[in-house]
Amino acid sequence: MAALGWLTPRRRSATARSVLAGEASAEAARKSSQEVPLAAEREPDFPVLGDDRAAAFFDLDNTVMQGAALFHFGRGLYKRKFFETRDLARFAWQQAWFRLAGVEDPEHMQEARDSALSIVKGHRVAELETIGEEIYDEYMADRIWPGTRALAQAHLDAGQKVWLVTAAPVEIAQVIARRLGLTGALGTVAESVGGVYTGALVGEPLHGPAKAEAVRALAAAEGLDLHRCAAYSDSHNDIPMLSLVGHPYAINPDAKLRRHAREQDWRLRDYRTGRKAAKVGIPAAAGVGAVAGGTAAAIALSRRRR
Repeated sequence: MAALGWLTPRRRSATARSVLAGEASAEAARKSSQEVPLAAEREPDFPVLGDDRAAAFFDLDNTVMQGAALFHFGRGLYKRKFFETRDLARFAWQQAWFRLAGVEDPEHMQEARDSALSIVKGHRVAELETIGEEIYDEYMADRIWPGTRALAQAHLDAGQKVWLVTAAPVEIAQVIARRLGLTGALGTVAESVGGVYTGALVGEPLHGPAKAEAVRALAAAEGLDLHRCAAYSDSHNDIPMLSLVGHPYAINPDAKLRRHAREQDWRLRDYRTGRKAAKVGIPAAAGVGAVAGGTAAAIALSRRRR
């Protein structure tokens, strides 16, 4: 931490939280990872076959899966009565504010984060993991982008490890990674004691700079050469992670990432139809209950306070 001495106390605190969140997520991901059998579906031009010092890191929301994992997870929790109808107006207002304002105000972010953490507080980690399996089947399995899935498979076919890197809770991220046959997942780590959630986070949500710290920590632990690794994301918030690797890809990019990718000569892939860049996150027919469900369970874990 001595190297951070030149920063202001506020900036130093934010950087320390990013490092802590990244290291905690990397540790959780390594513990849960498993060897993935190689497939022989096709011979890709990239990645390089047999390069075991390379790996791939995939953002989840709108990169691997259409929409937000946390939104779908929230829908599942609302369906299972993790929170009451009287909470809907408050959660829906928080969601609407974030979308309409287009900024992440620290005060609103803290309020939303506290709301989300209060929902899982006191529940057992094993319970959320079991529910995550059910929610994947109900809401997520049919929303995986085939094109991005093929990119991940190309890395697996080459004998490389593939990790999800997401602000979603690490438990749900690991479910998705396992179902897709990937190596593992880095996600937001919620604190638990004795297998029960305390209502606090370890560090901060795995978002923006924290994702880059998680990838850096995992690469060091796994002996990877980041220059030979690839990263994939749809969001300009992930530019720090994409900038770490030698092979960055903009997948279904938002406007800021598309512009940055073109300036940096990064590769772009867009699997959407009809240019729905900003509209695939929440289905219009979902209704206020589903929106509130997604907000309640997820928004505080998915956004980084600035």
